[in-house]
Amino acid sequence: MKKNLPPLSSAFTLVEVLAAVAIIGIITFLAIPNILQIRADSEQSLAISRAEGLNMAMASFVQARGRTAAETAWTGNDEAKFDLVAPYLSFAQDALTNYMPGGYTAAFPGTLTTPLTKVTLTGPSSTNAIDY
Repeated sequence: MKKNLPPLSSAFTLVEVLAAVAIIGIITFLAIPNILQIRADSEQSLAISRAEGLNMAMASFVQARGRTAAETAWTGNDEAKFDLVAPYLSFAQDALTNYMPGGYTAAFPGTLTTPLTKVTLTGPSSTNAIDY
C-alpha cells in the first residue's frame, strides 16, 4: 500500500524570512556609522584638493599678470577673488560657494605677499582652519 505524501514545497517559511530580514537589519545597523564616516572623510579630501587647486590657480594668476598687476587687481571679497583665479582652474563653478563641497569654506589671503599665503580652509563642523 502506498501512502499519499504531500508534495515537497520549495518556498521559504515565515521564520526563515524573518531571520534573514533580522540579519540584514543588524548588518545595516553596524555598517551605517562607517559609511557616514567614509563620506565625511571623502568630502574633506575633496575640499582639501579643491583648496590646493585654488592655491595653484592663485600662483598662476600672479605669474600670468605679474606681481604688481596681480596685487593691484587683488581686491574685494572672496567671490571677487575667485572670479580672478577661476580662468586658471581646470574645473571652476560659477561661484566659490558652489566650488567647495558641502559646508566647507575657503578664504583667500587679503594680500598677495611674498611668499604666497595659502587659502584658509574651514570645515562644516568647526571654525578652526584645517591644516593641509
